[in-house]
Amino acid sequence: MRIRELGIGGAFLVEPKIFPDSRGLFLEVFKQPAFAEAVGHSLTVAQVNCSVSTRGTIRGLHAIHLPGQARYVSCPSGAIRDIVVDIRQGSPTYGEHVVAELSEDNRHALYLAEGLAHGFAPLTEQATVFYLCSSTWSPESSFEVNPLDPDLDLPWPRDLEPVLSDKDRAAPSLKEAERLGILPSYADCLARYAELATPDGVPR
Repeated sequence: MRIRELGIGGAFLVEPKIFPDSRGLFLEVFKQPAFAEAVGHSLTVAQVNCSVSTRGTIRGLHAIHLPGQARYVSCPSGAIRDIVVDIRQGSPTYGEHVVAELSEDNRHALYLAEGLAHGFAPLTEQATVFYLCSSTWSPESSFEVNPLDPDLDLPWPRDLEPVLSDKDRAAPSLKEAERLGILPSYADCLARYAELATPDGVPR
């Protein structure tokens, strides 16, 4: 299993080894020791989500107020384009994004740390997505940034009219979210990451 950080701190691409044979294939979707070595702490799983989306759908950009919710995302059926946006005010990559394509063919996974926002869009007629979440979801702790914010200019698929939930369509732009004071600070996120990390890489 190869785990490498992408162009935004706290966003990691997980590339598992796939072992095919005449019966099918085998892979390790998640492995705690390899994860902890790459990220600096282990992942506590408090909730597992599953979504099924049709092509044209955009889900996101979703985020959780600190202490936040880290997510480990995979796509066991179909293919998606997952986009992570750095919404941590004061971050050297604030407002920037990274893209990962997750699919049933490459079996890649994406980890995003607390304080980052992400969304995804199917690249196939239908896609199933699983998320391992470090905390349980509550409506009071979640917020959205508009995935169609022209200033972000995110590379969503352009071949179909985007289908969004009412909440995602009405979400503020990044600049509006900044004015509303709902974005996390980079300093607070770094403090959260330090809180999770211990010498043996196990969260307290």
